[in-house]
Amino acid sequence: MNEDVFTQLSAGEMAEGVRSGRWTARELVAASLERIGRLDPELNAFTVVRTKEALAEADRLDAELAGEAKGRKANGASAPADGAGRLLAGVPIAVKEEFDVAGLPTTLGGSGNPSPAAADSEVIRRVRAAGAIVVGKTTMPEFGRCSETISDRYGATLNPWRRDFSPGGSSGGSAVAVAAGMTPIALGADGGGSIRLPAACCGILGLKPERGRVTMAPLSQHWHALVTFGGLSRTAADSALLYDAIAGSLPSDRWQAEPLSEPYRDVVARGTGPLRIAWTGRSPMPGLKNDPEVDRALTALIQRLARLGHDVRETHAAWPVPTDAFILQFLSGMATEADSVEAPEKLERHTRRIAAVGRLIPTRLARFAERRGEKIARAFNGRFLPTADVLAMPTIPVLPRPLGWLESRSTFASIFRGTPMVANTSIFNVTGHPALSIPGGVSAEGLPIGMQLVTRPGREGLLLALAAQLEKDEPWPTPPGF
Repeated sequence: MNEDVFTQLSAGEMAEGVRSGRWTARELVAASLERIGRLDPELNAFTVVRTKEALAEADRLDAELAGEAKGRKANGASAPADGAGRLLAGVPIAVKEEFDVAGLPTTLGGSGNPSPAAADSEVIRRVRAAGAIVVGKTTMPEFGRCSETISDRYGATLNPWRRDFSPGGSSGGSAVAVAAGMTPIALGADGGGSIRLPAACCGILGLKPERGRVTMAPLSQHWHALVTFGGLSRTAADSALLYDAIAGSLPSDRWQAEPLSEPYRDVVARGTGPLRIAWTGRSPMPGLKNDPEVDRALTALIQRLARLGHDVRETHAAWPVPTDAFILQFLSGMATEADSVEAPEKLERHTRRIAAVGRLIPTRLARFAERRGEKIARAFNGRFLPTADVLAMPTIPVLPRPLGWLESRSTFASIFRGTPMVANTSIFNVTGHPALSIPGGVSAEGLPIGMQLVTRPGREGLLLALAAQLEKDEPWPTPPGF
């Protein structure tokens, strides 16, 4: 398959083409690997590329599909319903280093876990069962501890919009893989904005689902309720397809969401009628001002939503304060993660220092923080979503930062410096609300600006349907040269 054709296809179009026999999974995977080979030496989105394994898995899928088609023909049966059992047939997918992929170390962005994983994470098992082909694992800062994708082991990942700028973090490698067209979808994880921040910095979609929507297995929970698994894509329909494949909790999950009443792809296809949308330009962090270009992008989004028929009104509600809960959950979670690796002595200096402080936090305080999060969630619902369907706000109050902007000799000075990046996102990790970052325009410097849509638990489909409406009204911008 021609590389230019590959980059123009959505994940849904790829899967439909493989199911119908228009092209093979091998053709798609080969095109993805070719693009990775051409672009990744500069962008550094991947830690490992599964060239031989991915092609072999694509061949097996093609053989299975051919055998199924032959069996149907022999029995006079019709083809199965669109997507039945193979939602992501042949689709190349990139996977953050946070997920177990059998046969590969789960490095978590560092050197603490040298041994290969014995089995796939449940989410990896699910995407493979849906027919997706894992082409590689993607870069992240060790343990996802900061909003820049840089580590001692793997170096820095570059933003495809401007190579001298950061793609954000911590799912930066996955975001770059999608934004640069190396794969149409990717898996990430979000503990303070780690899906939404790189989505905003790279001009793509990144959905943090509600707590418990996607299983954490083999973990039961992560960072005391802050972290959720999820994905990134270039279109709302592709995000819906990915979440249809991975959604669902297990009895082993500490938090479990109510089962879906209908597939996300059906919600997106049906669309949304007029919604009540509240908006705010104020950050949960007191005194933090938006960059003027972020304010202009927010105004443009509000005007578009109103033009599309939604009831859009500014809210002046006071933000509940999530800082105490988030800090306790983050520090204690980092300590727990540091204590779980095979070789803690190989962890980075910053990681060891954060974990050392986290070990001082008693378990009872971490559990207190979880309960605080539930109170903050109720306060947020009562103040911001008492009658509104969706809250619209900037994903990040500032523009993407230059490459290496968080490098510092002081661990906690780096954390403090990075606080404005997570000011608008981390609150929803504390509360557990679904939150989606969508492209919101491009700055005068050629940098993407992200806008965040938030709703009550159980309504991720509504966010994706609204994003699809905006996408149809005005297609998302793409990086220059891609």
